[in-house]
Amino acid sequence: MEPLTFSFEVACSQKKAFELWTNQIKIWWPTDHTVSGRKDVTVILESGVGGRIFERTPEGEEHDWGEVTAWEPPQRLSYLWHIGSDRSDATTVTIRFVPKGIGETIVQIEHDGWERLGSRAEERRNRNSAGWQSLVTYYMTAISTTFKEEQL
Repeated sequence: MEPLTFSFEVACSQKKAFELWTNQIKIWWPTDHTVSGRKDVTVILESGVGGRIFERTPEGEEHDWGEVTAWEPPQRLSYLWHIGSDRSDATTVTIRFVPKGIGETIVQIEHDGWERLGSRAEERRNRNSAGWQSLVTYYMTAISTTFKEEQL
């Protein structure tokens, strides 16, 4: 099954695009894309290979979403992805941050590994395709508001 691929441009440096995606994920990740769906949840992406991706409620309840498998700031990030499902059903996400020019970066997303899901692959891939499209919008909005002063 073909991987999902998305590519878009953002108006900030490669370093800042990577930083916002990783260490500042809680700024832009929407609460309706979490396991708990709570508005007061915190999303955390731990830096480095082996880092966890998870959500934490104010009470300390945690839901694991994935694990970082490649950490190459500011060029590339890869992780196993299993939000809302068992780790054995993890797919793979790779995000590349490619400098385009001064203050511009191309973000390339590839999400694959659907074959691991067997008969559930097509449904899960379709659901993730829709999810990515909305996530990209949230991320791009965060770029434009977070780095607005640089764009003037």
